[in-house]
Amino acid sequence: MNRDLYIDFAKGLATLSIIFIHTAFWSGQFYIPTEVRVFSLVFDVALFYALSGITSGSNIEKTFYRLLKLQVTYMIFVTLLFFLDYFFKVFGLSFFSLEWLQKFYSTFGSKYSTTNISTVPQWQNLGNWYLHQYTNADTFPVVMGSFWYLKVYFILTVFGVLILRFFPKHVNWFIGLCITLTIIFNAYPWLYPTGQVGYVAFYLAVFLIANRMRGKKIPAKIIPMLYVLVAVALATMFWYYGNDIFYKINKNKFPPKTPYIVWTLFLLLTLFVFYNRLKITKESFVTHIGKNAIFFYFAQGISSSLVYFLVVPLKENMPWWILIILIYVINVILAFIIAAGLKKVDTLGWNILAFLRKNTASEIK
Repeated sequence: MNRDLYIDFAKGLATLSIIFIHTAFWSGQFYIPTEVRVFSLVFDVALFYALSGITSGSNIEKTFYRLLKLQVTYMIFVTLLFFLDYFFKVFGLSFFSLEWLQKFYSTFGSKYSTTNISTVPQWQNLGNWYLHQYTNADTFPVVMGSFWYLKVYFILTVFGVLILRFFPKHVNWFIGLCITLTIIFNAYPWLYPTGQVGYVAFYLAVFLIANRMRGKKIPAKIIPMLYVLVAVALATMFWYYGNDIFYKINKNKFPPKTPYIVWTLFLLLTLFVFYNRLKITKESFVTHIGKNAIFFYFAQGISSSLVYFLVVPLKENMPWWILIILIYVINVILAFIIAAGLKKVDTLGWNILAFLRKNTASEIK
């Protein structure tokens, strides 16, 4: 079966968009106008959940094996991250001073505070990361700020494949249930649950709707009407909440509430409009990113942390729109380099695990 390059292309664009969002919202806090930062959310993480729905099936064994591989790859990455963070702190304390390290970390802004600067490894942090409790990595703060997506992905993928496997004739019912819960949570804010429930209710609906679109095409004659409905929804949002809601879109993202949900409709509709309509026939750097999306997602957390050290000295010396283009290009280049390195580390990690299994597994007689 030929690989669908449209999916890789869409994943690649989504990853590039995430890099731009994190360029704008993290180091961009120092110099980018709020309007630009908010507008960057037009192409956001909901795209990944929709693409996962399109590519997912009802094979439980295959899905769980894929999630297991992702968990191991994730654990290899955070183990590397843990030691990079730890050895940098040891280096700073050994050759410089605590004050030097504190000044170094202050580059990330006043809103960010280090958890523990010590030569004693904080093993509990590594354990928490393994279990998807994302305590800060002081040296690379953007990494853990990006990982909320991964926990939700694991949860909704498990629920999604169980629904597709055991209730294939009732998928629409579950879509209706997720949408109903999302409406209830937003209509009655005091009922909005803490934790992951609000995230999963909305994004599972996106996942399942995308799965129902698999292999299908939105009829051309209704596309204009759908965009008109999206425009009406956006206009209604601004009428009801006021124009200031534009500046609060990101606050309504965690967890997803009505303004952010309405904001994502254009993105999701555009994905489905071009699905099975836009034909990608050749490989490109965008499809390369899409094929290796998880490594680029890991890498952009590191690269988006590193570009802080370019932003701080340059922000006073050039216009913001030139600086954001420069920083974004550098961020993408760094992500390419780091992603390539992470793939090699991942391969090494899997080889070590294979060696341990081969030499420690008891022989069954």
